[in-house]
Amino acid sequence: MLLAGFDAGQTSTRCRIGRWRDGHWERVSDGYGPGVCHLASAGGVDRFRDAIRCSSAEAMNLHPELKLDGAVIGASGIEHGSIIQEEATDLLAKTLALPTPQVLATGDERTALRGAFPNQAGIVVISGTGMICLGRTSQGEEHRCGGWGWLLDGAGSAFDIGHQGLQLTLQMADGRRVDHPLRHQIWKALDCTTSAAVKARVVQPNFGAAGFAALAPLVATAAAQGLDEARYILERSALALATSIGTVAEKLQLNRPDLVGHGGALEHLEGFSSLVHTAVQAVLPSSHWITAAGDACHGALVMAQERIVKQR
Repeated sequence: MLLAGFDAGQTSTRCRIGRWRDGHWERVSDGYGPGVCHLASAGGVDRFRDAIRCSSAEAMNLHPELKLDGAVIGASGIEHGSIIQEEATDLLAKTLALPTPQVLATGDERTALRGAFPNQAGIVVISGTGMICLGRTSQGEEHRCGGWGWLLDGAGSAFDIGHQGLQLTLQMADGRRVDHPLRHQIWKALDCTTSAAVKARVVQPNFGAAGFAALAPLVATAAAQGLDEARYILERSALALATSIGTVAEKLQLNRPDLVGHGGALEHLEGFSSLVHTAVQAVLPSSHWITAAGDACHGALVMAQERIVKQR
């Protein structure tokens, strides 16, 4: 059984070709392509199609004689049970010339969860530009917290940290807070010298969540250097993630859950991962952080294999 598993983010897409044989996975090849955006946004369909086509073509380049039996893509912005999911699944099937029952498009949080915990219970929390937390029982029941987009629900993400940091600099500029080099650093990154310029910058179409998230490392560094207000921002975001994890564990009745963390904020922001671990320990002391069994592409392959088996 030859399957494709895709991990499609906003920056890039990875496709892994895997063979399921005699109860074991054999990794055939990986390929890369451009990123995706929300399917309903301008150019969303074309970007989704190009991401699938380019990444799968590169993965299959050395094996043009092989024929896929099924595929699953985990992509940002695809909500489980939505019309968008149906449209994305149909688009995946057409792009790969496969029957629709043999493919599935879903959210990247679900492929990340199944990669981390292929067949066992666990909780995955993702904190990058945005955030989301998803858990699963050994019986397959799932519960999600967060991930509703930066305009509605960004607490615990790099967007949230950068956004709060930028708000702090405006308070410094008008005297509500004591001024600090962080203001100059953030404003320099934005190429701004006044509060009015900052206001004009953030409403530009190309700014958005990623623009705020890009400021998060400056906030984290300031916190590490002793700026209390910056540390409070990181602590609030850490508590937001811990609260989501605790809620998922409660809803799924996971008393001693295994946890896996993913995303650039957890992996790269100075001191943030440590604060998250401390907050989780306070909220859910019986939990355990572990290393993921596999990545999101592997999770997509696991889901693809299950889908094919159900069709037979």
